[in-house]
Amino acid sequence: MAPAITLAAETQLSAANTGFMLICSALVMLMTPALAFFYGGMVRVKSTLNMLMMSFISLGIVTVLWVLYGFSMAFGTDSGSIVGWNSDWVGLSNIGLTELWDGYTIPVFVFLVFQLMFAVLTPALISGALADRVKFTAWALFIALWVTVVYFPVAHWVWGAGGWAFELGVIDFAGGTAVHINAGAAALGVILVIGKRVGFKKDPMRPHSLPLVMLGAGLLWFGWFGFNAGSWLGNDDGVGALMFVNTQVATGAAVLGWLAYEKIRHGTFTTLGAASGAVSGLVAITPAGGAVSPLGAIAVGLIAGVVCAMAVGLKYKFGYDDSLDVVGVHLVGGILGSLLIGFFASGKGQSDVQGLFYGGGLDQFWKQCAGVFGVLAYSLVVSAVLAFLLDKTIGMRVSEDVEVAGIDQAEHAETAYDFSGAGGGAVRTTATPAASAAASAPSKKVDA
Repeated sequence: MAPAITLAAETQLSAANTGFMLICSALVMLMTPALAFFYGGMVRVKSTLNMLMMSFISLGIVTVLWVLYGFSMAFGTDSGSIVGWNSDWVGLSNIGLTELWDGYTIPVFVFLVFQLMFAVLTPALISGALADRVKFTAWALFIALWVTVVYFPVAHWVWGAGGWAFELGVIDFAGGTAVHINAGAAALGVILVIGKRVGFKKDPMRPHSLPLVMLGAGLLWFGWFGFNAGSWLGNDDGVGALMFVNTQVATGAAVLGWLAYEKIRHGTFTTLGAASGAVSGLVAITPAGGAVSPLGAIAVGLIAGVVCAMAVGLKYKFGYDDSLDVVGVHLVGGILGSLLIGFFASGKGQSDVQGLFYGGGLDQFWKQCAGVFGVLAYSLVVSAVLAFLLDKTIGMRVSEDVEVAGIDQAEHAETAYDFSGAGGGAVRTTATPAASAAASAPSKKVDA
């Protein structure tokens, strides 16, 4: 993502870039409901509404916190390379309508609303790992705490002027570390605290609606063009266009990679695999797309599709219940996309940095490692601590009875599907009196 920098040349507001960025912001906003559909189709019927709500509530909570203090913490004046602060931005009360983001041709309001949509989406990603078993009140409180102590500071590390990862030269075009590794590590930390679902590895827990999954994946793919291409904050030099192309290329390659692995490993091509493969490619190209060529994007996508397909099975081997494969797709995909920059950076995109395969050595790779594992460790530990504290105070999990019966009815007093009008009433028949009598006669026990 284009960082907050000050250029010597005076800049003027660009109506074209401003309009483009507002459209991109709307596309990123769409990704949160799209994620809700994607996750909602993957759970069992009895958890569908809860899964939708776990994403949707982030739109409310994070929006308010971003206005109150989140934007200031993420992009305000640096303090110790850890967090930012600008009291003029608290409540967004002292920002002029045409005041430009430093060095760019878009208003501060446009930049902050674009960044808001990233902040909304990131905790929603975590929810897929916690399906079927978390109290909604506890989840809402977790979101508020998590974005405050994890997301806002990490966004500053990666994208804020003065943040340690930014100053080190870690490349993260649109959120491989700040969004996907951050959310994936948080998901792992929380599920290690709250434990497995009832019946994990014993009961079938298949997706209840694959069409809903495919709809969500398609909308995510669509919204991701705003997520990625918009992160250059304008259209003046072609880098955003490169990112747009690479987003499509890597995602297509990842679908093929995932499906090829499925066919070799399991003998079939599944719709769930196609959808998951698409998301793995989108995740992996997010940090790398401004630095690699389209051929490099094919490599990033293929690698992510295959490796993420392999990684989703690790939960059965190691016994952690990542319900909807947040760890396997977002954490692993984010790590791959971030580290592969050190090999495939061409020097002809967002910067002149070259990776190992382009003669640049391993210097950038080690910088990427610092960013990846710094964010991973911080998010994992702090998220686990937050989950532990909530679990020991208000309780994170619903009761076993509620989990077995279905969390939708208990937490939301609703169900996703109402079949009461679908043939549930009395039905007239044309059966003969003799047939009716035979049907109503008591059955006779027949010995085998």
